[in-house]
Amino acid sequence: MPKVSSVIVPYTTYLRVYEPLAAFPEPERGHWTRYARRPDRPSYQDELRRSLTDLLPTPPVPVPVHESDDAFVIEVGGVVCVCPWRTRLRGWQALAELDEELPPPVLDAVLPPVVRRQAAQDYERWLVRNPDARPWIRTATWQVPLNWFVLVSDEEREYDRGSDTPGGAPPVLRYRTPMVQARRRVARGLRALREAVDEGPLIDGLVDVGRWLEEFHPRSYVELDYGGLVHALPAGELEADHSAADVAEGIEALRRGDEAAAGAAYGRLVERWRSVRDRRSAN
Repeated sequence: MPKVSSVIVPYTTYLRVYEPLAAFPEPERGHWTRYARRPDRPSYQDELRRSLTDLLPTPPVPVPVHESDDAFVIEVGGVVCVCPWRTRLRGWQALAELDEELPPPVLDAVLPPVVRRQAAQDYERWLVRNPDARPWIRTATWQVPLNWFVLVSDEEREYDRGSDTPGGAPPVLRYRTPMVQARRRVARGLRALREAVDEGPLIDGLVDVGRWLEEFHPRSYVELDYGGLVHALPAGELEADHSAADVAEGIEALRRGDEAAAGAAYGRLVERWRSVRDRRSAN
């Protein structure tokens, strides 16, 4: 498969669900079974490079014409699980959110209104034929939404500094947990939050992600991956980042009624992620 570019594309983070092959009907199961044996599977950077390349023509192509047949693959305990990219579906969904991300003049310059309208009409027609479609991947830029950290624990944290040599392995910071654990943590977190506060963005986000997780096979795995964000943060900050532990500590403090401890944990999170957002503003 030819590479679109050798340039590393930051700064996107990912929440992925990997489902066992048994969760897929035929003939899709057969496709993923064969795909999992391939030695040349592409990475998330390849997906981003392809998407950026589509924005270069005039007019730009905001959403791929055809759905991707690529996926991420893991093997746990001898069971192969796949996370389909579904780039076209995710592109449509991301396009619908751009109005909140970019000022109108910038958005119109990048993606003219006529291009966005056509893509929206294509999505509406596609949804009529695929009303139950949902992505296996959620993304965020320049942040990891705090509700994602509720799904994982610090013990599941995997950090690799990577290699400083040219062409060496990049840093990796991620968490991976069984679906049953992720759902249990969502339920416990919502219970503690609702007993402590009436409403808020953390509760809303956790309800939303919990509903999304219910769409998948119970023997799936959930992965929180810092993705390209590791290229924007110094190794020392990555090594010291234990946001999942801070979120868990804050929720447990709320459950005990210890507002001081909950506030301290929240303060650490706010300070850490404010520094990340400041880098976005600097760029």
